Amino acid sequence: MATLDFSDRVVIVTGAGRGIGRANALLLAERGAAVVVGDLGARIDGSGVEGDDPAAAVVAEITAAGGTAVACHADVATEEGARSLVDAAVSSFGRIDALVNNAGIVRAAPFREVPDEEYQRHLDVHYLGPMRLCRAAWPHLLEAEAPRVVNTISQAMLGNPGMSHYGGSKGALFGLTRNLALEGLEAGIKVNAIAPGASTRMLEAAADTLTPEIMAYMRSSMLPEHIAPVVAYLVHPDCQVTGEVFNVAGGIVNRLALVNTVGIHDPALTVEAVAEQFDQIMAITPQAVPQVVAPAQLPVS
Repeated sequence: MATLDFSDRVVIVTGAGRGIGRANALLLAERGAAVVVGDLGARIDGSGVEGDDPAAAVVAEITAAGGTAVACHADVATEEGARSLVDAAVSSFGRIDALVNNAGIVRAAPFREVPDEEYQRHLDVHYLGPMRLCRAAWPHLLEAEAPRVVNTISQAMLGNPGMSHYGGSKGALFGLTRNLALEGLEAGIKVNAIAPGASTRMLEAAADTLTPEIMAYMRSSMLPEHIAPVVAYLVHPDCQVTGEVFNVAGGIVNRLALVNTVGIHDPALTVEAVAEQFDQIMAITPQAVPQVVAPAQLPVS
């Protein structure tokens, strides 16, 4: 297969100063993309800014290797930050072809101990942040050739100890991904998501929720560099899927899909009928995967 080239592509990557975001930015730049390296330099729990400048460090890596990149220190959780990222791309490179919403925070804690402000902080970064960046960039994506969006969700949305606030916000981003995929159909804006697993400082912050054996395996075998090729393909013009989610970890890539089971149909449904047929309701085979479809294809009720 011919090498996939990203020359003449402009990509914004948030949370690109460290971990998975850094790996994404480095690979895209290596393949020819002009990259906006977005990173505020925030602490892992989102409580403030640390002293270093990871965005500038990644830009220095890219330019030293002959690539093209600019840093943007905007806060992805704010409307102003979203506009700043878009402005950085347009003012530096003239347009936007793709977004990679990767910025994230985490602080593991039992549900009963998580205050409202912690839920809001996670929603601001993981859901409202990507929404605001997509909204600010949408007019530019409508003008782009082969526009793409990749959101970073998490398996935690399916359930993980101490992650009600984190997993809940990632679940919201899954819903946004599906709905933006529908909204972008006619314009050719492909919107997909990854649920990555890699050894990063975010993993270390959640180490108490995993066994020592799992942590040891992830530190040795699940690297940020394993995630970047999937993200790069999803922002390439050759990729034609939309509204999909992919689990990516340690060289493993698979499709994450919600399914509708066959279940039952009983217009005279009673509590007892539900109880008697509950095994059939729960049976996962055969099954159907809900698809993203254009409004004209939706059934009329």
